[in-house]
Amino acid sequence: MNIKEEAFSVPIGANGSLIEHFNRAVKGRLSDNAFALRFAVVASDGANYECELGLMYDNEGGRARSAESIFRFVKRPPRNAGKLNVVVLVPTGIGAEIGGHAGDATPVIQMIAQICDTVITHPNAVNASDINEIPSNALYVEGSVLCRLLMGTVGLQTVRTNRQLVVIDAHQDPVFVNSAINAVNAARSSYGIDCRKIITLEPPIRLRSRYSDSGRAVGQIENLDYLYHVLSECRAEYDAVAISSVITVPSEYHQQYFDSRGTMVNPWGGVEAMLTHAISSEFNVPSAHSPMFESEDIANKDVGIVDPRMAAEAISVTFLQCVLKGLHRSPRIVTSPSELLCGPSIVSASDISCVIIPDKCLGLPTLAALEQGTTVIAVRENCNLMKNDLAALPWAAGQLHIVENYWEAAGVLCAMKAGVAPEAVRRPLSFVNVERRKYTP
Repeated sequence: MNIKEEAFSVPIGANGSLIEHFNRAVKGRLSDNAFALRFAVVASDGANYECELGLMYDNEGGRARSAESIFRFVKRPPRNAGKLNVVVLVPTGIGAEIGGHAGDATPVIQMIAQICDTVITHPNAVNASDINEIPSNALYVEGSVLCRLLMGTVGLQTVRTNRQLVVIDAHQDPVFVNSAINAVNAARSSYGIDCRKIITLEPPIRLRSRYSDSGRAVGQIENLDYLYHVLSECRAEYDAVAISSVITVPSEYHQQYFDSRGTMVNPWGGVEAMLTHAISSEFNVPSAHSPMFESEDIANKDVGIVDPRMAAEAISVTFLQCVLKGLHRSPRIVTSPSELLCGPSIVSASDISCVIIPDKCLGLPTLAALEQGTTVIAVRENCNLMKNDLAALPWAAGQLHIVENYWEAAGVLCAMKAGVAPEAVRRPLSFVNVERRKYTP
């Protein structure tokens, strides 16, 4: 099994469901042995949507034929339980100013968590190598799970702890394997994760990073078959999967990334997201990945004093602690239709009050929120590579709020929590529309 990314154009469609419009376009491109893992609209104009699609190829064809489409959408009626549950999303690999580096959206997550009952986010936003300061009222879910949550096909159930399976590449240099094992034992002794098995994988999976034509960090993955075999064989022994493996990038990228002061898109995150999408979609468990250094020469390189957003990466050896801490209490993925209707113990699309995204980001979470009728806040200050005008989508009145920064986003959330229309705290206050209708029998 292999994973790679491809680009294609979709004509702007007529009125109707955008999700179904993209679903038809993607179906027409899929061979019998392929299924879609990730989808993004990287740019749009009056004529076309420019799309990028992560695809898994299964030479045996079994998974491709049985896999559930990422475009499957279930409309969920609102369930007003008086709670403010907020999804905060920073898509991986798009060079986001905030959250596009090493867990540097964590302060945003911490701030939003003070306002809402539950904040739901993903590894890219809060994973900072040896640091993970996720709030106690946050749910840490991998990107494909977050998509499925908003699409209405899964729910999330909080847990006290997860049994973690850790899979490590059988690195040619034992120092990196030893360091990863020490990282796991440090997590066991310091914050009590439940990990009873570490598997070294030989031959290793092969992750290669590259940039797409749009500039997004994507990649290619090979040798997934053995990893899938191991995860299937051990399935009864774990609730979450942490993977540590080498991501192959040109050797000069390491220094260039730190020297760029944040202008270079993090080359590692995109292919990591492709891997965890595949794992979580297949096994319905939380998963996250941390990269291993390729060699001691790279590990021992002095990168100098780096941009604060990258500093966590500059001081880590294994990059694994953030993953272990995030997966410690990552919620159970609920797929049973009957369980999804069980009420307050399960968070589903019905319970999501708001989705906060960087402006111009158009993918399944945005499309799902649009069709679920969920409020969306788009933050202009979180600049990124995407080139979409979100205001051009067919939002309901008051559904989309485009704000300048996360402080302003927090203000919109406070108004929502208070039951106050956000526009009521701005001036000038517009006149209400008055319609005059005359009844004629």
